[in-house]
Amino acid sequence: MEPLHLIVGLGNPGAEYVKTRHNAGFWLVERLAAKWRAGWTGERKFQARVARAECAGRKVLLAEPQTFMNLSGEAVGALVQFYRLPLETILVAVDDADLPLGEIRLRPGGGAGGHHGLESVTEHLGANAFARLRLGIGRQRGAWEITGHVLGKFGADEHARLEKVLDRAAAQVECWVTAGLPKAMNQFNGVVDSTNEAT
Repeated sequence: MEPLHLIVGLGNPGAEYVKTRHNAGFWLVERLAAKWRAGWTGERKFQARVARAECAGRKVLLAEPQTFMNLSGEAVGALVQFYRLPLETILVAVDDADLPLGEIRLRPGGGAGGHHGLESVTEHLGANAFARLRLGIGRQRGAWEITGHVLGKFGADEHARLEKVLDRAAAQVECWVTAGLPKAMNQFNGVVDSTNEAT
């Protein structure tokens, strides 16, 4: 039997955060749910919105923790424990201010890189060997304090690039589900531009 794949997008719940850079993970799983025609439901036992879908005949669970970013691991831990998921079937999508807008990077594990959502997930899973897909959001030039930037909204001039990023990241997630992590990394990691589109 094919294993269940869990794809978690990290972000903050609430109308005031909907369009912010920090919610890039939410944007991606919502793009996947629309592509796979999956409906969202709120599930209090997981403190998350979840959508059940299929990708090329494989069962997939999409999730948006409703705990706020810094406590994301509470929801992810509850989902992983309930479904008894091995780490290799888990992918977490997050924003990354250290990558420019337009770059995506899938990795099999590693550190949190200062991302509090990833720190929380790692803490609650007791391991960091889960796939994480970083979606570049850039940072303000010369700025070390980035809270205002990540909680700010994408500018009108950024939306066309963002749409391409989300399309390519969605294709990368599909490749991860169907063909595995190495192929998804090799085929899709990098900068998204007009000559580098997923097919």
